[in-house]
Amino acid sequence: MVARDPDTDLASLGRVSTSYPSTIAAPVEHEIVVTKSRFITTVAPVSSVEDADRVIAEVRRRRWDARHNCTAMVTGVLGDQARSSDDGEPSGTAGVPMLEVLRRRGLTDVVAVVTRYFGGVKLGAGGLVRAYSTSVSETLDRAALVHRRPLTRVTVDVPHAEAGRIDNVLRDWVRRHDATLGEPAYGSTATFELWVPGAAVEPLRADLAAGSAGALAPVVGEERVVDVAAE
Repeated sequence: MVARDPDTDLASLGRVSTSYPSTIAAPVEHEIVVTKSRFITTVAPVSSVEDADRVIAEVRRRRWDARHNCTAMVTGVLGDQARSSDDGEPSGTAGVPMLEVLRRRGLTDVVAVVTRYFGGVKLGAGGLVRAYSTSVSETLDRAALVHRRPLTRVTVDVPHAEAGRIDNVLRDWVRRHDATLGEPAYGSTATFELWVPGAAVEPLRADLAAGSAGALAPVVGEERVVDVAAE
């Protein structure tokens, strides 16, 4: 597993939740054709509304010749901010259906842009809703999910002579405890960073003590919402 800290601690949220919306790991693009119209969808992870607007502007720049570039976004660690645009399609036939797909998938910090090149045949309201929904859904099927979990930061300072052995021990430990290992830092000692479920902090402390004859003691830090790539 790989962790990415979205720089959000639990105190800043005002409440602690055991479940957070997921996001995606990287941009994905996918095209479908419906009754001669081309629907090209771009979905991308974003860090803010401004970041989503940047993605939308880039797609519109590249696909300036398209009749429509419809959009939907959900942002915020709790998925509490949303926006959509039909971009000239009949009201409610594009942006809202796209947004509903993002909501049904339980996603946040993601933007979807569906570019339509008109094929000369009108699809009707129902056909447009199905086309835009299907475009986003099929594109998300190709995206790698990133889950978000409340985890506690733990660091362990290890003498360089023991770093290789402890690295192997910790890699095995995180796999068995639904935790994740960050990038080590090397200075006067090797410092390993782990993101650990709250209930696993004490077992980690005990396992480190047992595996080092009491020489290693973890330093427990803050609890944050951390991105963890789905396996």
